[in-house]
Amino acid sequence: MIQIGQITLPDNVLLAPMSGVTDLPFRRLVKKFGAPLLISEMIASRAMILQTRESLKKCQKDETLYPMSVQLAGCEPEVMAEAAKLNEDLGANLIDINFGCPVKKVVNGFAGSALMKDEVLATKIMEAVAKAVKIPVTMKMRLGWNSENLNAPSLAKKAEDVGIKMLTVHGRTRCQMYNGNANWEKISCVKEAVKIPVIANGDIKNSADAKKALDLSKADGVMVGRACYGKPWLIAQINSELRGETKNLTPLLHEQQKIVLNHLQEMVEHYGEQTAIPLARKHIGWYSSGLKGSAEFRAKINVTQGVKNVRGEIARFYDSQKI
Repeated sequence: MIQIGQITLPDNVLLAPMSGVTDLPFRRLVKKFGAPLLISEMIASRAMILQTRESLKKCQKDETLYPMSVQLAGCEPEVMAEAAKLNEDLGANLIDINFGCPVKKVVNGFAGSALMKDEVLATKIMEAVAKAVKIPVTMKMRLGWNSENLNAPSLAKKAEDVGIKMLTVHGRTRCQMYNGNANWEKISCVKEAVKIPVIANGDIKNSADAKKALDLSKADGVMVGRACYGKPWLIAQINSELRGETKNLTPLLHEQQKIVLNHLQEMVEHYGEQTAIPLARKHIGWYSSGLKGSAEFRAKINVTQGVKNVRGEIARFYDSQKI
């Protein structure tokens, strides 16, 4: 159980926000399996204020997704605060500040993990956002900018002091990007620095990883990201296994087929067919990974046009698994 302000999470394995992945259709799927917290894709705070079509899509509210967190990125305290207030008004239950994204186009705009290089500005942003809203504010960061500047504990204490209610720490520096291994043990320094909940993130693929990460980091919970590609049931599965339940929650192949088809339909309804098909291809490919003939199936899906034809290819592929 994790307490974030007035919000109680019954389990401590959470889904990480991932740009281009954790959109509304994917979050709905993960929630149906039983995830305790869902965080939107990262939204640029200035785009949120301008209420661009893309930003409004990313923060779209769904009553079934409670508690819903909206992740914001930016480098201007006033703009971040205004974007947070706007999302609160639109129905968000939490606001998450992104100080962890290592991607060049984000860092070059002095947002994401670049803000770990300027603790003064980072603190001003956190304070402005926390004061602007009545809902809890959380923050996601890395261990530091590079191995010489592991300032996550220092920034964590400043975050707690200005009212941040939970911290997620990816066990790599920004300069590591996604290379090497996440250092869960170093996250324990953050846990020692604060009293608010700390979540460990990075390289957690299953319940064994989750147990080891919790043990080494001393964190209150873990956040799983890329391991959920094509496995919207994984968060619920790991939570179940950590509770000591032995039931295998991996869906059978005929159930997976229904999940893929339902996911595709949700994407079509959310985006429209023309936009949904190209976006759905990566998800369909992830679902099929490791199954017989998956490479040929992915190649076929990548050139198939029209939702009816894509559905037909999915049905044929999963039917072929039964032979």
